[in-house]
Amino acid sequence: MDIKIAIKESIATKTRLIENNEVIQKIEQAVQLCIDGFNNGNKMYLCGNGGSAADAQHIAAELSGRFNYDRKPLPAEALHVNTSFLTAVANDYDYTKVYSRMVEAFGKKGDILIGISTSGNSANVVEAMKIAKDQEMLTIGLTGENGGKLAGLSDVCIQVPSNNVARIQESHILIGHILCEEIEKALFPK
Repeated sequence: MDIKIAIKESIATKTRLIENNEVIQKIEQAVQLCIDGFNNGNKMYLCGNGGSAADAQHIAAELSGRFNYDRKPLPAEALHVNTSFLTAVANDYDYTKVYSRMVEAFGKKGDILIGISTSGNSANVVEAMKIAKDQEMLTIGLTGENGGKLAGLSDVCIQVPSNNVARIQESHILIGHILCEEIEKALFPK
């Protein structure tokens, strides 16, 4: 078994994160975009596929429920939770449209879209980010090392310095938790 190797790889990826000032600055920028968006009465939407969809839902739940302490809920939602909509759009249009149709229907100027894709090239996430940009939403990408297409579509693209999908996803949820913690502290100081 390679249990210790997996743990060491995860630690090494997170060490590269903490040592990369550009990544730290982008996390800080993303936090500030979210704080400003929520302060202005805007909403947050998140999207991804597979494990990234799970991360999107996890982050949305932390913000709309609670993270570290009781406070007012924040309007955050993962775009894949309406399975009837998701399957109807996939069937009637194309799977690449499942998120962009939702963004087109609900996204408003100043709202936030967080697109999560380890490659940065997930077609349905890319399409959602394009529509979000057209609607003057704020866009944040969470990707792997090269950023893919999301790098050019994101106001802030946080590129985890790895090409290993598992290590990238582990870092994405860490970044998601940092976002939640910093947003909560700023908007609901104790």
